[in-house]
Amino acid sequence: MRNRLAIIGLCLIILFTLTAALAPIIAPYDPSEQNLFEGLKGPGKKHILGQDRLGRDILSRIIYGSRVSLQVGIMAVGISLLIGLIVGSVSGYFSGFIDNLFMRIADILLAFPGILLAIGITAVMGPSLTNVILALSVISWVGYARLIRGQILSAREYEYVSAARAIGASHFRIIVRHILPNIIAPMLVQASLGMAGAITAEAGLSFLGLGTQPPTPSWGSMLNEGRNYLLVAPHLTTFPGLAIMIVVMAFNFLGDGLRDIWDVKERIKNP
Repeated sequence: MRNRLAIIGLCLIILFTLTAALAPIIAPYDPSEQNLFEGLKGPGKKHILGQDRLGRDILSRIIYGSRVSLQVGIMAVGISLLIGLIVGSVSGYFSGFIDNLFMRIADILLAFPGILLAIGITAVMGPSLTNVILALSVISWVGYARLIRGQILSAREYEYVSAARAIGASHFRIIVRHILPNIIAPMLVQASLGMAGAITAEAGLSFLGLGTQPPTPSWGSMLNEGRNYLLVAPHLTTFPGLAIMIVVMAFNFLGDGLRDIWDVKERIKNP
């Protein structure tokens, strides 16, 4: 509670989640409803954040666009975390040939810039929300795997792990019951920061036309549509850009707060 930025981030994330879940209820208009006679109209009483070139309500499209961002963030981070958990656990616990194999694969993926690799994957597979999630999962699991591997390499030498081996516990039981519960803190911190990265990457891919396709509203595609009207109607890019900035900032604030909470040195320094 003393970390105000973390509390602000948590509140913004809760608001963001509720907005996505209740989009059909709180959105003032249908996000696909067009009114060509009022295209590019600025903010006003009827449309608080203005209208795009087709006369669609910007606020409604931002609200519905939050569903896309939340879905991509949860799915991409969930799949990446699951793959990283399996690979990192096996690699860190057993070492040897398995460790070398998985880590060399990870090194190959790390040799490519993440966003360029995601662009290449979605370009080959075709632009769609499913392919965006798969592309982000392919490039993101490496970070989780290396983090978990490092934690397990340290944890497997602890006395309680040696005691579990001495009484005949299986490798699976040792990993699941004794090691993973003790390294969950850095995993959650990485996942919260990964949500911010996934949302930003989805917006970037949608901006390039490789994400969700029209008429599905997406913050990245809204930025792409509005860039041709920056001088005429700046509200087309301003408000979606603010939405991306606020949500990404909220997840980063929460991740930093969780890291400080579980950092023993930080707790000793600020009891």
